Amino acid sequence: MRKASRLAKAHMRLALAAGIIALTICPLSLASAVADESRVLALENAWNQAQLHHDAAALDNLLPHSFIYTDYDGTVMNKEQFLADLKDPSYQASLVVNENVRVFTYNGAAVVVGTYHTKGKYKGRPFEHWGRFTDTWVFENGLWQCVASHTTLIKK
Repeated sequence: MRKASRLAKAHMRLALAAGIIALTICPLSLASAVADESRVLALENAWNQAQLHHDAAALDNLLPHSFIYTDYDGTVMNKEQFLADLKDPSYQASLVVNENVRVFTYNGAAVVVGTYHTKGKYKGRPFEHWGRFTDTWVFENGLWQCVASHTTLIKK
């Protein structure tokens, strides 16, 4: 009986230690997910600012060579094409805003979904668009980069 009692106590200690470890790790992983979410949201906002100011150099660091973009009209662009399009001086945005944004974090990745509102002039003609977007971010080598972006037009 003594052996069974010692074994039961050992199991209880092991269960208690596992519980303490779980309670310690869970808040840390939650804090990490919140930090990742905040960082990715900041990068999304930096992206919008880069679009407003035709700052391809700023976006160059946020996009890997393998980046792929699908525009609301079905046009698919690689990184080089996307950055060239960003530099087009005939596109003059006065507003680029994301709304209703949600971030879903995963181990080393994040998916951002939301709506966007853009306004300005293109080739001298005014435009105003509302749409939805999905951006997929990956954390590699200590850096968050957007590997894919897709937009869908809701209305012009």
